[in-house]
Amino acid sequence: MTTIAERLALAQRRMTLAARQNARQATDITLLAVSKTKPVSDIIAAYAAGQRCFGENYVQEGQQKILELSQQYSDIEWHFIGPLQSNKSRPVAELFHWMHTVDRSKIAHRLNEQRPDTLPPLNVCIQINVSGEASKSGVTNAKDMLALASEIQQLPHLKLRGLMTIPSAEEGTKLLNEFQQMQQLFHQLKQVFPLVDTLSMGMSHDLELAIANGATMVRIGSAIFGARDYGQKPA
Repeated sequence: MTTIAERLALAQRRMTLAARQNARQATDITLLAVSKTKPVSDIIAAYAAGQRCFGENYVQEGQQKILELSQQYSDIEWHFIGPLQSNKSRPVAELFHWMHTVDRSKIAHRLNEQRPDTLPPLNVCIQINVSGEASKSGVTNAKDMLALASEIQQLPHLKLRGLMTIPSAEEGTKLLNEFQQMQQLFHQLKQVFPLVDTLSMGMSHDLELAIANGATMVRIGSAIFGARDYGQKPA
């Protein structure tokens, strides 16, 4: 059985190869290790292998992990990448460094109001529902994306970094089309807001295709930590 360190190294090699094949610099692409449902010991193992960016989907689970690890592992960068109810926004505003799933004005304003003055602005990405599936959150068109981006730009405790998406589970042409749409939306956003720099898309099974279509951050979970047990889903 391979170790977390070995699987992490393999994911990094896949990223490096995909970047090289698309005439990109591997250093321009961030690996976000998705540690949701996994124990703190797995995070520590990945940390020991050099990983510093970790993604969590559930507020209570992420909060517990951050509080447990923050003192000894203070250089971990925590990303919230799950859906967020407005009544659970405070821990995200107070504890995380990044929020990937801003999809409406109400969430943006709550995060801005709840972000402590003593912390740097919260890095945020606008979630795009590129597949159009009713089960997924996110804005669905360029007009709404730009309107939300303009609103975020006015909030002093938030920093607009870019876009995030969870594409459809289908592979092949449909997935390619969705990644290409995201790349086009990202270019549109950069034309209006030149400082945005993040296109968060791609996971364990499709990171190569995501990198080929401009992803600057890929969210890798099972390829590093193994299959997940959702028997007891955290809050």
